[in-house]
Amino acid sequence: MPEAPFSAIPPQSLCLLRTSALGDATHVVPLVRTLQAQWPQTQLTWIIGKLEHKLVGDIGGVEFVVFDKAQGWRGFDAVRAQLRGRRFDALLHMQVALRANLLSTLVHAPLRIGYDRARSKDLHGLFVNRRIAARSGEHVLDAMASFIEPLGLAQTQVRWDIPIPAQADAFATQHLPGDAPTLLVSPCSSHTVRNWRPERYAAAMDHAATRLGWRVALCGGPSAYERTFGDAIVEKATNKPIDLIGKDTLKQFLALARHATLVLTPDSGPMHMANAVGAPVLGLHAASNPRRSGPYSDRQWCVDRYDDAARKFRGKPASELAWGTKLEYPGVMDLIEVDDVIERLEVFALRRNAGTQPPAVAR
Repeated sequence: MPEAPFSAIPPQSLCLLRTSALGDATHVVPLVRTLQAQWPQTQLTWIIGKLEHKLVGDIGGVEFVVFDKAQGWRGFDAVRAQLRGRRFDALLHMQVALRANLLSTLVHAPLRIGYDRARSKDLHGLFVNRRIAARSGEHVLDAMASFIEPLGLAQTQVRWDIPIPAQADAFATQHLPGDAPTLLVSPCSSHTVRNWRPERYAAAMDHAATRLGWRVALCGGPSAYERTFGDAIVEKATNKPIDLIGKDTLKQFLALARHATLVLTPDSGPMHMANAVGAPVLGLHAASNPRRSGPYSDRQWCVDRYDDAARKFRGKPASELAWGTKLEYPGVMDLIEVDDVIERLEVFALRRNAGTQPPAVAR
């Protein structure tokens, strides 16, 4: 392992490159907090996606360079203009996709830290000159954290503290007033094959409302897909939820999650956002491994059918698959039954009523 270059004098400037997605942006935040705590005088610049910037762009002490991939080459030109004539002590290149690799050429830095060979793709190795340690069995957040190890640091504490504006908190208080136990359901992932069936969401939500006496709220983005998906859930639900689909911003979702008792969601950006503000998460996992991409702080409430999916679709146990393998096959989420989710709801409610539910995670 080469000697850490900043063991004596901290760097003046670092550039972080991670443009997407929402969940991964939340995974980078603890790394930012570690750098700020260890090297408070180091200037941090984060090249980030347009949507992700709306989530974390108000973190203090960080310069954000927004890359809008929808603009095509004009998006590259905008980043080039903002970085023209600048030089950083190191680049933390935390994304292996070809678009990100090309984007990294706009960053001038003598030290360029990237992924190990096993996790590289799209010629990633041509754009870096130092690699993080090759490890298997890591959560994505821990993999992100390892990018500071070649700098001579280690992440020993995970802290998010993503700002939530007062207006966002007021929105949550308006729609979820008081302290009634609340199930917040964010049903959609951008990977649609990870989504559970609407009628199964409706059945689980009805159980929370009728048998547990909880308030239920449904939220999601403004896309036509999410609105249609939400309509299908509402149609099937006997107890109509508070319907906030398309009405909340990213910051308002953080506030809603912080007000919620439990958040039900598939593997998605909202899963990690909810975890980041300390909300317990009932994650639905069949297409992805919760040990790698589940809610980082607490996975005890998740339904895990990843091994069942491996056996059904790959003919072998999950332990024999390469770490990080996604099983995004049509019908994979059907392996999660309504009773699986109800069982988690019941146990959570029982422990909460008994006063044995663990305190909220660090934010």
